[in-house]
Amino acid sequence: MGKLAPDLMLKYVIGRTGAPDPSVLVGPSIGEDAAIIDLSDGRVLVVHSNPITGAVENIGWLAVHVSCNDIAVRGARPRWLLPVLYLPENSGVDLIDRITGQVDRAARELGAAVVGGHTEFTPGLGRPLISMTAVGIASRGRYITTGGARVGDLVLMTKTAGVEGTAILSTDFRNLLLELGVPEELVERGRKFIERVSVAREALLLAERGLATSMHDPTEGGLVGGLAEVAYASGTTIYIRESDVRVAEETEAISRALGVDPLRLISSGTLVATVPPDKAGEALRALEEEGVEASVIGTVSEKSGDLVVVERRSGRIERVSDVYVEDELFRLIKTLPQKFKSTT
Repeated sequence: MGKLAPDLMLKYVIGRTGAPDPSVLVGPSIGEDAAIIDLSDGRVLVVHSNPITGAVENIGWLAVHVSCNDIAVRGARPRWLLPVLYLPENSGVDLIDRITGQVDRAARELGAAVVGGHTEFTPGLGRPLISMTAVGIASRGRYITTGGARVGDLVLMTKTAGVEGTAILSTDFRNLLLELGVPEELVERGRKFIERVSVAREALLLAERGLATSMHDPTEGGLVGGLAEVAYASGTTIYIRESDVRVAEETEAISRALGVDPLRLISSGTLVATVPPDKAGEALRALEEEGVEASVIGTVSEKSGDLVVVERRSGRIERVSDVYVEDELFRLIKTLPQKFKSTT
């Protein structure tokens, strides 16, 4: 489950990109969030597509926000959306209504317009799937890439680790969590983490003030996976301390009950940014003024044999050398398929 391994991506996907086009400034690349296309008028078009396959109840809401996050971390404001919705053959009108209602509400929240897409009943599906394409425009001289991290930069993260995963687990694993003794009140609070999955506000703030050298929305593989992609794209090694990573009470309890590592749990809503040391204070103050919690969790160093080095609370040193980090959510889906179903 999850993303293709890097060797398969390099061999069968990234090398097969059709006719070359000089207007493509950033094309398919491991770790990069969105394509960047020169419009020849001082602006660039930013385009990204993202599937939602690990959630059930909130797929419309997540599809909008996760895809728009990858536009915002480029320094572009999300403007246009094209959802492709795949429905099981026996789906009722209530399912269509719920998903498209979520898409509409999330798009309105971001000020983005749904301008096209496709909806169909698809043979063989056990649950709905959705793929969302998001589009935005940025200044040609101000866009940001995942691969822009520089040696000496500090690593900043907003909110807490595992935001999206907490929302999904609290919703789609609700019965299992209650069976495992997690208090219902805590599970209900975890469900509301769905309201935190957008990073558009903080990403655009850092971009507009020129405070970040790179930004990334850590989805599959969580915080560790997102940092591995930043390091891979930037040709660096990133060092972080688990003790500096904020984990919400809800995430901590749910992760403990399910045997999940919060740092490897799908984490849209947690913006990762690298900032020069002399701008870190300004970045933290700017985010605080906007009501966004943020903290410094590590540093960017010259490339070693690892992509990410994590100093765990126990003192153990964890080394990540593969850019592909298996997400804890998908690991659970594989090991507990009978428990993975909507419970609302």
